[in-house]
Amino acid sequence: MAEERVKDSLSEKHSVRSGLCVSSSVSLKSDQSKDHPPYFREETPSSAESDEYESADSGDETHRRHKSFTDNLQSIFQNLESKMIRFLKNELEKFKKILQDENRQDNFVKEFNENRSRITEAALDLTLFFLREMKQNQAADTLQDELLFNNQLKCSLKKKYQSVFEGIAQQGDSTLLNNIYTDLYITQGASEQVNTEHEIRQIEAASRRHQSLEIQVECKHLFEAAEQDEQIRTVLTKGVAGIGKSVSVQKFVLDWAEGKENQDISFIFPLPFREMNLKEKERQSLKDLITQFFPETKGLNLTRSPRFKVLFILDGLDECRLPLNFAGNETCGDVSSAVSLDVLLTNLIKGNLLPSALIWITSRPAAASKIPADCIDRLTEIRGFNDAQKEEYFRKRLTDQNQAREIIDHIKQSKSLFIMCHIPVFCWISATVLQNILKLKHRAHAETLQESPKTLTQMYTHFLRFQIQQSRRKYDGENTADVSWDPKLILSLGKLAFQQLDRNNVIFYESDLKDCGIDVYKASVYSGMCTQIFKEETGIILGTMYCFLHLSIQEFIAALYQHLDIDKKRGWFLIQISKNKSMIDLLKAAVDKALESENGHLDLYLRFLLGLSLQSNRQLLRGLLTQQDDRDQSKEEIIAYIKQKLEGNLSPERSINLFYCLNELNDQTLLKEIQYHLSRGRLSSADFSPAQWSALVFVLLTSEEELEEFELQKFQRSDECLIRLSAVIKSSKRALLQSCYLTVQCCESLSSVLQSSNCVLRELDLSNNDLQDSGVKLLSDGLKSQHCKLDTLRLMTCKLTADSCESLSSALQSSNCVLRELDLSNNDLQDSGVKKLSDGLKSQHCKLDTLRLCLSVGVDIQHFCVNSP
Repeated sequence: MAEERVKDSLSEKHSVRSGLCVSSSVSLKSDQSKDHPPYFREETPSSAESDEYESADSGDETHRRHKSFTDNLQSIFQNLESKMIRFLKNELEKFKKILQDENRQDNFVKEFNENRSRITEAALDLTLFFLREMKQNQAADTLQDELLFNNQLKCSLKKKYQSVFEGIAQQGDSTLLNNIYTDLYITQGASEQVNTEHEIRQIEAASRRHQSLEIQVECKHLFEAAEQDEQIRTVLTKGVAGIGKSVSVQKFVLDWAEGKENQDISFIFPLPFREMNLKEKERQSLKDLITQFFPETKGLNLTRSPRFKVLFILDGLDECRLPLNFAGNETCGDVSSAVSLDVLLTNLIKGNLLPSALIWITSRPAAASKIPADCIDRLTEIRGFNDAQKEEYFRKRLTDQNQAREIIDHIKQSKSLFIMCHIPVFCWISATVLQNILKLKHRAHAETLQESPKTLTQMYTHFLRFQIQQSRRKYDGENTADVSWDPKLILSLGKLAFQQLDRNNVIFYESDLKDCGIDVYKASVYSGMCTQIFKEETGIILGTMYCFLHLSIQEFIAALYQHLDIDKKRGWFLIQISKNKSMIDLLKAAVDKALESENGHLDLYLRFLLGLSLQSNRQLLRGLLTQQDDRDQSKEEIIAYIKQKLEGNLSPERSINLFYCLNELNDQTLLKEIQYHLSRGRLSSADFSPAQWSALVFVLLTSEEELEEFELQKFQRSDECLIRLSAVIKSSKRALLQSCYLTVQCCESLSSVLQSSNCVLRELDLSNNDLQDSGVKLLSDGLKSQHCKLDTLRLMTCKLTADSCESLSSALQSSNCVLRELDLSNNDLQDSGVKKLSDGLKSQHCKLDTLRLCLSVGVDIQHFCVNSP
């Protein structure tokens, strides 16, 4: 009976393991495996060999051989028994070590997995069977968890995550992730405040930050604490759409599944919010949720062993349609209790469920605030590619290195394109477009990329054309140089992009597509712009979701829809104008609407809308958009309108976007005027208009060189110049503003700079200016900001009195103030002022190392230096 149960058990195990990634031969990686009996495959001799054998052997010879064989059976089986016992003893010794030595358990498990083969699997099956026969379930469960479930999960995740699809999941090219993966720039300590700015505006701001001032974190070390006694349980990683959050998750999981990184983690469970949305109305336990997503772990008890290190990856918080009511949800601490998905996730994140489990959450910036700050141990931000990583991506993506070099050089010539390449998805779009153009030019024997896209509108228009052509060739057999459009489909797709953009949705479902008259299959396969993502496991389809490849593509299609709409003389959705108005009226209304936006949510949409008004771009969409002859007049009119807006008192962010808009319209006149003044060194005497000041800011901020130092004397020594260039000061490490005839008027602007989350200023010299006490009070407000990073402030000879000391003392007592050096020399401070400063110096929050009071009136000491304890 026992033998039959063994046989049945092995049969069951074999069926379960049919998909395991185990070797079919014995590994010789370690000394312990040398005694393993080799695995021989049965081989049938050829017919020729059989005939020869039969002809050579007589009946007597056969009889003798058979007798010899039967006589030796005893010794054969004794030898076999000895080898099998020795092998099983070796395996049992390994299993005992795994159960016995917790300190080295990971090493023994790793060794077993490295030498895994069919015969070692059989030994494990026998061991588990007899342990359960002996009622030693704890030992059997531990071995099963460590050696069976762990391996099955790794094999499953490796198969799922080893490839990446560029483009549509069903029709894109599958590429091994390890072949093209490029490290992303990840920083620690991003702002906890909600950032509602348009993500392209955030990318442009990030491109101006100084990498030397930031703490970089490697993705594989996310859960490694800087201090030995510090524990990191929950990590929240922010990043704009398409910046590489999901690919980072994919690489992290793949490295673990392949045994390369984080092998101290026993189990990793990636749970994307977009898939969990489809389970939002079901009541289920954490155990059931894991089994649904990872059926190969059925039977795993995560609470069985205290040494299990489990990581849950909750990817795409911004796509979550659950309320995540952390304050109001009931408490749940049982992994087997069935609750709503919202209750389950909030308790998992708070640590009520599996408090020892690690949690990694990814999110776009605007949604990150859904997680309470006290639930987060480490906050990180993915910045995408830095400049060196952009080039690395193209070199890995393109096998022809000459082609890669040409594409890199071309993209660097356009600031808007080069900045957008911080986003990996945009790098893929650019590589797709430019590689295709190079092929066409090669056929035409052209040598350069001169006519290739230089603006965002041109790049996305070429991308749309390419995707439509590819789909036509693949599914309809068309192979023509021009594009055969389906206006009805593009119009429906545009309507979807338009409506979902207005609702701030980037993930939508089948009902959303049907509302816009879209054939689901045709949209996902034919258009090349809408991707279908579905997951089918355990015999059921969890659901189907749709999204554009990137938010910027959704905005481009929405802008294209506006042009299609006006061609058909219909109404508007985002920009409301009457039906009898012209194209120029639409464009002016769109400019006004974008300038009214506080967070810039229409910035990129406006660039596309303006770019698509150019006849040169509309020619690329011949057959889709009407071709009109009066575009040049409209172009000049809208350019003049934008320049008129630049004469107003706009914020730097709004001005910068308008210059990018002028770039989409191929107008560089304002920038060329400023570059002329810069090349001639005539800035100090130039009488700039507000538009020219804005152009100067744009030129300085989009320069390829990092702004290490800003010196006001090189421009104009005045409050107006400082205020106009405050955005440049905010992006500089050091600002030298001494002896520039500044007054209290500039201090309000500088205080605002210090309080900005994007400010990188570390050193500020305002010596020999008429700032007075009221100006220092404004500066002190800036020093108290949580975003202020200023560590050196020089206020020598600024007509200050004891009142300034009171303001500065208050700042030094703030926990946010990081000031380490303060120079107040040659001011009328008096002893009363020094006494007020002393109160600040006594504060536990004061970080000041050096205080200089040389030649200060009414102070008994000539040099006063304080060293912090």
